[in-house]
Amino acid sequence: MADSTHILVCPGCGALNRVQAGREPQATCGKCKGQVFPPHPLELVGATFDRHTTKNDIPVLVDFYSPTCGPCLMMVPQFEAAAKALHPDVRLAKIDTSAEQAVAGRFAIRAVPTLVLFRDGREIARQPGAMNARDIESWVRQHI
Repeated sequence: MADSTHILVCPGCGALNRVQAGREPQATCGKCKGQVFPPHPLELVGATFDRHTTKNDIPVLVDFYSPTCGPCLMMVPQFEAAAKALHPDVRLAKIDTSAEQAVAGRFAIRAVPTLVLFRDGREIARQPGAMNARDIESWVRQHI
C-alpha cells in the first residue's frame, strides 16, 4: 500500500510540493529549499490567496483582518497559538482586507476579523468576530 501524501504550496516561492503525510513539519521545498509548512500563519496577498486556498490538500483557515482594527490586533497572538495547535492538520493564513479589497469583496467580508475555512478552494465554514486560540482550534476541528 502506498503512503499517503499531500500537495502543499511553498509559502516562499509558490511551488507545489508532494509531501509524505506526517513529514509536513520537516518538508523543504524542492524548488527554493525553504520550509514548506511553517507552524505560523502565512501573510497572503491577492496573487497568492487563490493558490494557497485551492492547491493545498489540507484545509486552509484564513483570517480576514485589518491592521487598524482593535479586535484584529488583539487576536494576533491567539491566531499564532492556534496555528501551532492545528499544525500540521490545517494551514493558517491572514489577508489584510484594507490592502486586498478585491479578495475581501469576492468573499463578501463585511466585518473584521472574520475567519473563513477553505477546503479544495471552497468555503466550508465562516466565523465573524475575535476568538481565543482554544475556541479557534475547537471551531476548526468541528468543521474538518
